[in-house]
Amino acid sequence: MGDMLSQAEVDALLGGGDDENEEISEFEIDSDVLEAFTNEQQDILGEIGNISMGTSATTLFALLGKKVMITTPHVNVRRWGELVNSYDRPCVGTRIDYKEGLVGSNVLILNQHDVKVISSLMMGGDGEINDEEPLGELDLSAISEAMNQMIGSASTSLSSIVKKKIDIDTPNTFILDFNDDSHLDTIDIAKDDVIACISFRMEIDNLVDSSIMQIMPKNFAIEIVNSIMDDFTGGGGTPDFSAIDDTASAPPPAAAALAPPP
Repeated sequence: MGDMLSQAEVDALLGGGDDENEEISEFEIDSDVLEAFTNEQQDILGEIGNISMGTSATTLFALLGKKVMITTPHVNVRRWGELVNSYDRPCVGTRIDYKEGLVGSNVLILNQHDVKVISSLMMGGDGEINDEEPLGELDLSAISEAMNQMIGSASTSLSSIVKKKIDIDTPNTFILDFNDDSHLDTIDIAKDDVIACISFRMEIDNLVDSSIMQIMPKNFAIEIVNSIMDDFTGGGGTPDFSAIDDTASAPPPAAAALAPPP
């Protein structure tokens, strides 16, 4: 794992930080944001992300046959309406709903270039893509399969921490256009909801060097933290994650056949 990302690096990776494109958020930092999570809860979310993405990187390597590095996460708390001002538009979202062990969902966000590269590699290409071409259904199908296997292996790691089975539904992948509010129903997050944002730098050989972000609604994130505190420590003390192997996971399931149309 690499060094912790600074907020400036996160903003740069997301396409923000450019004075020309800066927008003033309609939300002021308030007590709902500042007090949404304690420092300990944010640390636990970071550790969960660290372990989960360690196994996810191993799974993605198996799928792509390319070296994959996903760095130590950076955790911050925002409202959804503030987050959308940081993103290039459109990008790709994958919603993951949990069907066993946890109640709720989260959203993974990637940029279109990364999705095209992953799709190309999964279909036997070299990862060299044309950014001018629009995303197709085959690209969305490929990234949905990749996210299914990555989050599936991450759930296996999380299961080992909370001592109970955690399983996910088939992910729903879609183009995420922040220019209007039509995406809110799809992700089931309101514009002024407080969310935990867990950012990772993702590198795939010399083809991808950008970010992947995991978005957790506040209540879902707190549920995960409480599961850790209750199941891992008996409700008291701070979890010791050092005993968890962040590279160990069940072998990934066989990838769905993805081939370009004739």
